[in-house]
Amino acid sequence: MRRNKIDIISLGCSKNLVDSEHLMRQFAANGYTMEHNPSRVNGEIVVVNTCGFIQDAQQESVDMILQLVDAKREGKIKKIFVMGCLAERFLAELQNEPEFADVDKFYGKFNWKEMLADLGKSYHEELASERVLTTPRHYAYLKISEGCNRFCAFCAIPLITGRHKSVPVDELLDEVRTLVAEGVKEFNVIAQDLSSYGLDLYGEMKLPELVDRMAQIPGVEWIRLHYAYPTQFPYELLPVMAKHPNVCKYLDIALQHISDNVLANMRRHIGREETLTLLERIRREVPGIHIRTTLMAGFPGEGEAEFEELKQFVRDAKFDRMGAFAYSEEEGTYAQEHYDDAIPQEVKDERVSQLMDIQEQISLDLNEQKVGTVQRVIIDSEEDDYYVGRTQYDSPEVDPEVLIKKDKKLKIGEFYDVTIVEAMPFDLIGEVR
Repeated sequence: MRRNKIDIISLGCSKNLVDSEHLMRQFAANGYTMEHNPSRVNGEIVVVNTCGFIQDAQQESVDMILQLVDAKREGKIKKIFVMGCLAERFLAELQNEPEFADVDKFYGKFNWKEMLADLGKSYHEELASERVLTTPRHYAYLKISEGCNRFCAFCAIPLITGRHKSVPVDELLDEVRTLVAEGVKEFNVIAQDLSSYGLDLYGEMKLPELVDRMAQIPGVEWIRLHYAYPTQFPYELLPVMAKHPNVCKYLDIALQHISDNVLANMRRHIGREETLTLLERIRREVPGIHIRTTLMAGFPGEGEAEFEELKQFVRDAKFDRMGAFAYSEEEGTYAQEHYDDAIPQEVKDERVSQLMDIQEQISLDLNEQKVGTVQRVIIDSEEDDYYVGRTQYDSPEVDPEVLIKKDKKLKIGEFYDVTIVEAMPFDLIGEVR
């Protein structure tokens, strides 16, 4: 056990990761040393930033807490603090669970400043926008808002994070300049609902202006956008994306389904025709754009006809990037209170498999079209036999990678022109020109 050291474990999404990075900056200012996601905990204190989105993520968080409780009982750590979405959503239940009696304190998603006070330390307001990056030095996530006003039938996020709350434009631009000065070149802009950014502060959608101003900051090489919402999409964003070469031709927009019946049950406030119009316009106004989406299988009301419609949609839309997951009934959501979760789990899982089988062939076909082309690639890491990089069309962790033969010495975090020589369904093989 190392005194005055804090191990921070981040579970769940990149939005959680940003919260951990801000907390780490505060710990550093108070004299602690830290390690993020250590392979072996050996800090005097361990902080777990939990995820509470779906049941699998909740279970992962619970399992991690139980592991740490065992470690504390064995004398390997002194204190356990639990924060984040699971703690925000189920605070009373967690506090009263006998298995967690050795957790020193539970904090929600937004009151972790109390943790510093409980340790006898101070929160430094002047450092509120600063972070200790846990990503490779050349890229960072930029969280531009918290919460969501959409209240989709299946989603617990508004129950956890509350109403949509934007970070002011100027604060974000200052954060970008600070990160550029630290060597960050790539900014992955994240929010639960990018489309609504600015509405609460300015009375209008400000994502187009934010991206336009970010793109003009010297040193910003790539800007990539994650989690736009299809309803009330800010179409003014599209000419901004088309105009700036450093705005990646990439958009992550979760569509969830295509059946009018299922979309209505989901309370998505959009239908099939509006969805098709949205996709057509995005692709027309931003030539070459790669669209990532997420689809859900097994939502209440999805019969065989609705699922066949969804499969055909995947075949026709030919998404560059796509994920699929099975519906999970979440406590307190509209779906849990109003619908019968009648589709067996094995049917849901089989439907997810069918969607991903279709997508695998589409991904291979699209990747094969890149063979012979030259792509600008940023290098993320070095393995024994190759370097690992990404194109502008690939977000860290979730998208395909470019594996580059080690014919030349390359630098991590630098850009190179790479000729694509081979394609696989979810990766590319390349050679530096």
